[in-house]
Amino acid sequence: MESPADHGQDLRLWLRLLTCSTLIEGEIRRRLREQFDCTLPRFDLMAQLERAKAGMVLGELSKRMMVSPGNITALVERLVESGHVTRTVSAADRRVQIIALTSFGRAEFEKMATAHADWIAELFDVITAREGQILFDRLGKLKRSVVTALARD
Repeated sequence: MESPADHGQDLRLWLRLLTCSTLIEGEIRRRLREQFDCTLPRFDLMAQLERAKAGMVLGELSKRMMVSPGNITALVERLVESGHVTRTVSAADRRVQIIALTSFGRAEFEKMATAHADWIAELFDVITAREGQILFDRLGKLKRSVVTALARD
């Protein structure tokens, strides 16, 4: 059996990953709020809709964003009020609502997505392209390991 001391490097690595993720997410949240008066969940919802030109049903949005349908409903309501998205009833099933970006929402999201990409590039500036590829590959390996471990449970 390994002793807890044998896991020191694993724990330090986990904490480093968590710290980096938390710092980056906090900065992205701050910039979205200050520059676009937008929250990260709203940005994420619009990103999902941007990929679905015909719109999406609430249930699919909920699954893709891995949040409860109630949370999606509240986000959608705010984005409808601000003119970023529309909510229409499906012609095939009146119980189903289809959420889609408006042209205004699409244009605003495009501005935010461009700024977002620039922010990420700025925050990752010290990582060379080669280092970035190596890190990406290693994190992919870690992700596969985690998924495999979770499947055993």
